[in-house]
Amino acid sequence: MKLMMSDYKVDTINDDLQMFYVTFHGPTDSLYEGGVWKIKVELPEAYPYKSPSVGFVNKIYHPNVDESSGAVCLDVINQTWSPMFDLINVFESFLPQLLLYPNASDPFNGEAASLLMRDRTAYEQKVKEYCKTYAKPEDIAPEENSSDDDDDDEDDSMSDNGSESDDNDEIAGKADP
Repeated sequence: MKLMMSDYKVDTINDDLQMFYVTFHGPTDSLYEGGVWKIKVELPEAYPYKSPSVGFVNKIYHPNVDESSGAVCLDVINQTWSPMFDLINVFESFLPQLLLYPNASDPFNGEAASLLMRDRTAYEQKVKEYCKTYAKPEDIAPEENSSDDDDDDEDDSMSDNGSESDDNDEIAGKADP
């Protein structure tokens, strides 16, 4: 798995390579610089032909991330995913671009979008407050007892698999994520 061979810290959930956490650092020269987030990733059986589900575990203030669930509103993951993409693209390109260029016209967090459009200075201050409060390294400490039972409520809180394919679609073999 390319992601596990990279510099990213990856923690599997119950040794399952289909569901894991990735430690993600805010992009340099952004409001999120210095912040550290735990991102939950779930790979569907048909990955890479179907998109992964990606969600922030610790809180982040952003128009395109649901504040309570961590779900990501990111078109390239949810609707235009291609098997040519891999998880490295998600963490090196898609998520950094999302944080650098919020889209207030397509919000998951209406309050953040409204504040961004109304008062950019107040928005920037709130982003920095959230980073200080919720995105410190100790906020993403590994859970001692990760189990699927604890994750059942989170299943709906991540980005939807945006593939138009039917769940019964067969693929030839499994790809190496």
